[in-house]
Amino acid sequence: MEHSERIEALETRIAYQDQTIEDLNAAITEQWKVIDLLTKKVVTLEEQVRSGAYIADPANDKPPPHY
Repeated sequence: MEHSERIEALETRIAYQDQTIEDLNAAITEQWKVIDLLTKKVVTLEEQVRSGAYIADPANDKPPPHY
């Protein structure tokens, strides 16, 4: 294999590797956006649970139909 062929093969590999790195970076960036959104939702839910927003009032809670 000549030097020019080897250099061309290496340049091709580098081009593919650069594209792969860009694709992986885009995927990671998107995943961090989702993680941030989910983290905010968990914090909101924790605050609501701690404040008692999800505690059922037995006076308004009807028993299931099988009772």
